[in-house]
Amino acid sequence: MYRNRIIPCLLLKDKALVKTVKFDKPRYIGDPLNAVKIFNDKGVDELFFIDIEVSKQKKEINFDLLSKIASQSFMPLGYAGGLRDISDMKRIFSIGFEKISLNSSVLNDPGLVTKAAETFGSQSVLVSIDVKKDLFGKYFVYNHVLKKNTSLNPIDYAMKIQNLGAGEILLNSVDNDGVMKGYDLVLIKKVASSLSIPVVALGGAGTSDDLRKAVDAGASASAAGSLFIFYGPNRAVLINYSYGNTL
Repeated sequence: MYRNRIIPCLLLKDKALVKTVKFDKPRYIGDPLNAVKIFNDKGVDELFFIDIEVSKQKKEINFDLLSKIASQSFMPLGYAGGLRDISDMKRIFSIGFEKISLNSSVLNDPGLVTKAAETFGSQSVLVSIDVKKDLFGKYFVYNHVLKKNTSLNPIDYAMKIQNLGAGEILLNSVDNDGVMKGYDLVLIKKVASSLSIPVVALGGAGTSDDLRKAVDAGASASAAGSLFIFYGPNRAVLINYSYGNTL
């Protein structure tokens, strides 16, 4: 039977773990290698890392750090951030990551999705779609590098990405990021119902019930950051994973 996955999603910035709120004000969380060890012990389904600075600053991917992460991980790993060409992707896979996710590079070169899928297989290639509402509540694909909305409709864009060969969509709500008041279930339902490939929901989870609601809305997996990092009303840093492996 198919299992709906629960995926901790961790943000990297300058070799450290951080957490943002609405894609802004990254807060230092700790050491990524320590987090990997904790999640190993918790037996999570998979772990996803997103480097939030490498594309914005046009830096080189920190392959050395990623190699250390992969060497200490007992679970499947995914990575996003600064993947500009097939050679970058090959190197990520060669050091032990099972999945890659493309984002801003696809906005500039949609054909990169097809090249990646043909080279590595669709099952290994995700595309992250960041979505933000405008002042009138209308959804648009958000460009995190330029820090502004594009003119792209997220449903149409997701369908295009599917047709280009992506095996999965990572759907991230900018407005809900780090707020811990629940996913944008309307957005999840609209996108997931339009696709035949899996959708991973990200942005807003604050309780285990939120994880389930995302699946009920059509997501194939629930990803979260703050939920697995913070504890209590004061948001003390305490990496945790006590929600089981299935929904």
